[in-house]
Amino acid sequence: MTEDFAPLEQDAAPAGAHAASSGSARRLDGTTAVVTGASSGIGAATAKALAARGAAVVVMARRADRLERLVKEIGADGGAAYPMPVDVTDADRLREAVDAAAGTFGHDRIDILVNNAGIMLLGPAADASLDDWRRMVDLNLTALLTATHAALPHLLRAAESGPRQVADLVNVSSIAGRVARLGSNVYNATKFGVGAFSESLRQEFAGRHLRVGLVEPGAVDTELRDHLRPEVREAQVRRFAGVKVLEAQDVADAIEYMVTRPQHVAINELMLRPTAQEG
Repeated sequence: MTEDFAPLEQDAAPAGAHAASSGSARRLDGTTAVVTGASSGIGAATAKALAARGAAVVVMARRADRLERLVKEIGADGGAAYPMPVDVTDADRLREAVDAAAGTFGHDRIDILVNNAGIMLLGPAADASLDDWRRMVDLNLTALLTATHAALPHLLRAAESGPRQVADLVNVSSIAGRVARLGSNVYNATKFGVGAFSESLRQEFAGRHLRVGLVEPGAVDTELRDHLRPEVREAQVRRFAGVKVLEAQDVADAIEYMVTRPQHVAINELMLRPTAQEG
């Protein structure tokens, strides 16, 4: 374990948190959650939502300053969080971070993993950058596979001996994982892959109380659009002109709903779009 990933000495239940029980299904006290891509947008909103329900949250992303700010915000609200700056496309570093996360709050398990890190680089295939294609595969798919592979032993341990007797793996995909569109090509490919991977895992681990959920948002107001080429970004703005798109909190609410169901209830797939989004 590197110095960066040193565990906290104290057991981290948020201030004022009460013990989980069958009568408090929406509480996550005594659990450890890991959220990737947590420095902004959906990841940051999800980390806050889970912490508000009592989870101790390990937040991962490249931007250490953003993670530190997020951890302070969660702490100010009475929650517990710990920053782990990591480039999730660095497989060895990511595996090390996931393993360290399991012990960060003294639980020796991961009760919830939210694979949220991703990038969207749209545009025609004819003049696309191969590097952009590789970036999407590396971040949207390979990093998700790596994090999941590293977390599986910890998730299964939580399902067997954790306070809820169930664990949750939530993969954040997209409507692009259900509907292929002109100009989305490789982005579609990565998100279709996330959907297939999730469903196979769901079948494999259903009997072991590891719930696998897929969240598929439509248009969301996040930093994903900032990575688009100007002409592609302008086309997206025109496409959604007059449409009130989703906020990051809307998607975080969906994830929170999925992981706070009673043990016998699994929400395996949740699609949400802006009301006015047609496709």
